[in-house]
Amino acid sequence: MGTYLVTGIGRGIGCELARILLHRGDRVIGTLRDPNQTLPEWSEFIAGGQLMLLALDVRDDASIRAAAASLDGSIDVLVNNAGVIGSQRQSTLDMDFNGFLEILNVNTLGPLRIVQAFLPHLKRSKAAKIVTISSRMGSLSYAKSDRIAYRASKAAVNKVMQGLATDLREDGIVAISVHPGWVQTDMGGSGADISVGESAAGLVRLIDRLSLDDTGGFFDWQGARVSF
Repeated sequence: MGTYLVTGIGRGIGCELARILLHRGDRVIGTLRDPNQTLPEWSEFIAGGQLMLLALDVRDDASIRAAAASLDGSIDVLVNNAGVIGSQRQSTLDMDFNGFLEILNVNTLGPLRIVQAFLPHLKRSKAAKIVTISSRMGSLSYAKSDRIAYRASKAAVNKVMQGLATDLREDGIVAISVHPGWVQTDMGGSGADISVGESAAGLVRLIDRLSLDDTGGFFDWQGARVSF
């Protein structure tokens, strides 16, 4: 049984990841901006100590530090899942600049804040892994310009994860980015390619088989490498 920290477990991929991990016996530490937004099915896991909820906002350094200070022990896998797609005005020709900054704050800086705060817990694990939910939309091999702020935030977080992989290699900590697929969530929409269950199950399989040989990589939910 491993200990997983998953940000943004209130819905979508984060929620389904938590569900899969809990039902197979892992311990999950899940973050929410509002910990009162719990699902009824989680009550037994909370009561049994298998699920712990932390209140934090990935934009707020103080809330992240407080959450990290409340934890003892090690974290085996950190999944940076919390993210936003942002406002409609994301064209290079018509940009909501304040909205662009907010997207970067959540999608790029948020994961780095989380990693830095919980790094002591990761270092207590024998083979820790950092997995950041990114998107193929951030790949520089795609020239599409729709949702450009979102695309830029994911390209930037990929680089941040690559840098973390370099800096943490000597500690034996794996750091990767993952494209979860086009998923039927609030963000992906009902017309997306795959269900949230398919995506989350694939992500868990990928996480399980990760080794230090994979660090710094960008993968899809089925485990195939994706071009940066």
